[in-house]
Amino acid sequence: MADTAAPDPAAPDPDAPNTDAPDLPASGADLPSPHSDTDLPSPHGDADLPSPRGSTNLPASGADLPSPHGGTDLRSSRGEAVTMDQIVALCKRRGFIFPSSEIYGGVGSTYDYGHYGVLLKSNVKNEWWRAMLNERDDIVALDSAILQHPRVWEASGHLAGFTDPLVDCRTCGRRYRADHLADLPCGRKPSKHPGETAECDLTQARDFNLMFETTVGPVKESGSVAYLRPETAQGIFINFKNVLQFSRKKPPFGIAQVGKSFRNEITPGNFIFRTREFEQMEMEFFVPPAEAAKWFEYWLEERERWYTALGIRPEHLRLRAHDADELSHYSTQTSDVEYRFPIGWSELEGIANRGEFDLRQHAEHSGEKLEYFDQGTGERYVPHVIEPAAGADRATLAFLVDAYDEQVLSETSVTEGKLVQSRTVLCLHPRLAPIKAAVLPLLRKEGQPELAREVYWALRRHVGLGMVEYDDGGWIGKRYRRQDEIGTPWCITIDHESVEQNTVTVRDRDSLIQERLPIEGLAEEIARRAAAPWKSPKLN
Repeated sequence: MADTAAPDPAAPDPDAPNTDAPDLPASGADLPSPHSDTDLPSPHGDADLPSPRGSTNLPASGADLPSPHGGTDLRSSRGEAVTMDQIVALCKRRGFIFPSSEIYGGVGSTYDYGHYGVLLKSNVKNEWWRAMLNERDDIVALDSAILQHPRVWEASGHLAGFTDPLVDCRTCGRRYRADHLADLPCGRKPSKHPGETAECDLTQARDFNLMFETTVGPVKESGSVAYLRPETAQGIFINFKNVLQFSRKKPPFGIAQVGKSFRNEITPGNFIFRTREFEQMEMEFFVPPAEAAKWFEYWLEERERWYTALGIRPEHLRLRAHDADELSHYSTQTSDVEYRFPIGWSELEGIANRGEFDLRQHAEHSGEKLEYFDQGTGERYVPHVIEPAAGADRATLAFLVDAYDEQVLSETSVTEGKLVQSRTVLCLHPRLAPIKAAVLPLLRKEGQPELAREVYWALRRHVGLGMVEYDDGGWIGKRYRRQDEIGTPWCITIDHESVEQNTVTVRDRDSLIQERLPIEGLAEEIARRAAAPWKSPKLN
């Protein structure tokens, strides 16, 4: 298997060749064909050189003959099953996400985002902002402080009620959420649940507040108590009056915000699905009380559509309404957009009808009127609030899981059986892909690197195209594999024909179709493709 198996995350070189499927140079040349996704030798000598007619070039191996649609035949080697271990290994191997403080042994359920992870999560947040601000005119942006007055949390109910039931095991020393015992492994016998064995000695459940407490001031003893915000929503509610005055909006309108929140979770886990430090994407939509039910239904449909528009397969999403005993104290209606993660169906985003609870609470505790006066009708009322609340980290994880695939490219006959060529690929929506295009010179000589740099900078300078990467390290097939694993939609290969005729080969990640295109106008063409409608190849 050529550069596709998931190696030990600690392996020093993720691109080291696998002896099961060595990358071989093309016959009659010193380097493999820029058009080969399998790096197998051609039986026709120079048959892998670029076609002077500019047509699609494909390796001569019989197993790699084009499909009726012009690309290499692909099929998944793992079906639909994707494990969290595969996602974690890929994220570590390709620099998406690392355990935080790893050189000191790590901190439980805290992670650092590497270069590609930063770009991917930024693209997720940018798409959320696009949906909230660019594509509509009834929502404004806000960035509130992480540290807020302690009375904010008193008014919201977090000081008194933001708790989980906690139990300790006197035998193994571990702590568990009392209401999650049936889903957690025992500290001594992981095949059992806490409390199921004779060795288990659990304490009585007690309430545990999830807010991180700190002090404001130079000396802890004389400083005032403050809390790291457990959600971004309260920063929106306490700024309702300010926003209403400057934005000149009237209900229905929304206030949107993206920012860090902190919760001292008892049992975080499952990679970045549940962590103590996380980033939220929340919007509070203020509506006339009589219209709350209508807008709740609207945002249910709108938020589910956002995920499918960015490539999540519809069969991996569902809407689940909360039962009466699940509803938060402030909510009259709540539904979750759930995704089928490797750990099972779990919440991806919550949409809640919060009623007038938050504005009334802050009005009561602050003494400020938080209401809307309609000058046209003379009506004065406290708006009701519809809240779509998503997590940037959890959404990033869902996009990674849904895009992940392992594909068999070919099975080529050799003297001793079959040589299987496969790849790991992230079929991300081009708007989410960390790198939009990679420029790959075939050789480090004959003027190819110089021309490749010119093409690279022309693409980088194109407004709105996004990040472009230059890569000249290793066999061309291995560079293709590297770009497949980070989800790059298009690879642009510079070869001797590029130098002679000012053309390049553009390889499509999803279909493996390769086209010969002129360098002139290339940036505009890649930008056009990135903005064009896209459908996940996993839907085919």
